Amino acid sequence: MFLRLANQSLWSRRGSVSLTFLAITVSVFVLLGIEKIREQTRASFSSTIAGTDLVVGARTGDINLLLYSVFRLGTPTNNIGWKSYQDILGAPEVAWAIPLSLGDSHRGYRVVGTNLSYFEHYRYGQDQPLRLATGKPFESTFDVVLGSTVARSLGYGLGDKLVLAHGLGQTSFSEHSQTPFAVSGILAPTGTPVDNTLHISLTGLEAMHVGWNEGVNLTAKASTARQLEDAELVPDSITAVLVGLNSKLSTFGFQRAINNYRREPLLAILPGVTLTQLWETMGAAEQALRLISVLVLVASLLGLAAMLLASIRERQREIAVMRAMGASPRYLLALIEAEALLITLAACLVAALSLELVTLLAGQLIGDQTGLRITPSLPTAIQLGYLLMILLGAMLLSLIPAIAAYRQALHQSLA
Repeated sequence: MFLRLANQSLWSRRGSVSLTFLAITVSVFVLLGIEKIREQTRASFSSTIAGTDLVVGARTGDINLLLYSVFRLGTPTNNIGWKSYQDILGAPEVAWAIPLSLGDSHRGYRVVGTNLSYFEHYRYGQDQPLRLATGKPFESTFDVVLGSTVARSLGYGLGDKLVLAHGLGQTSFSEHSQTPFAVSGILAPTGTPVDNTLHISLTGLEAMHVGWNEGVNLTAKASTARQLEDAELVPDSITAVLVGLNSKLSTFGFQRAINNYRREPLLAILPGVTLTQLWETMGAAEQALRLISVLVLVASLLGLAAMLLASIRERQREIAVMRAMGASPRYLLALIEAEALLITLAACLVAALSLELVTLLAGQLIGDQTGLRITPSLPTAIQLGYLLMILLGAMLLSLIPAIAAYRQALHQSLA
């Protein structure tokens, strides 16, 4: 009876109630959406690379090395010599080492030169290996393996020819048109920067740069792919190395040995530690987004209180009738609280369901545009805590109009 009366009271003022409900729904949607993005971004960050004990590159900042070697962002300050890579690979502590060479692109997507150990040892997420959705890894000099996003967005399939370009711009005037590459394989989606990468062999990378220097072709006539197909080319330098060790116990000792390497200045970082540092640098932006969403929510809850308070004057006749029928002032106070709770609870449920629906329908599109995989999931403890605080906040703010109704009922009783 009590809840039925509260529902009928809200229905009689459905115009103003609908606007308040919509404002709270949007605010809760924004708050939960920011929290979901924060949690899944962090999960995506931590799952970008797994099973790699050290990332080695030229002496630079930890975060900068991680960004260009793992996330394919930024530009390396320098390369490391091929002999240094061989020394690392030959160290007794090392189980495997994946060479990475960056600097070229295709229509805005990064190109990575590497070898077959990349497909064998690279791990992401919960120690998941890379898997080919179709085709096979590169075998010949001018084979290329595409990330899933590259293949889907550019419409490439097995056997298609493409031309790589020097530099990292969306448009380049230094294309390696004499050495086109053929798609030999397409990787399955990973939700990591691998999806946005083209992978070629180190031999292919060297072959397409024969006669080039600093992005300029210095030969009168560029070598063709047919002439370079069987050439034995070894790179002079690479950009970074992903290292897996035989024992985790040797991680810090081997890191120190690399940082003190005498042949050239090198830097070895722990990817997990640097990922945490990278996330902390984003803390200010994360807190600012949270603050904005909380302020929007508080404004909506204040609007709820204002709506209920304004309705008290319109409901003087209703309150008088209920008092005549025996309703106590406490009953009226509880009625106002129940109305606020119903509005807020309905808004929270609609917002949570809408967020999961949008995630389900637009998650793939968001992933294609940003590289961030957002998937539907059950509410986390933090999100449930937010919803509980929203409900408590609505009840506290609705005490203002509830007390006004209580006092008005007392005055009518005294009259």
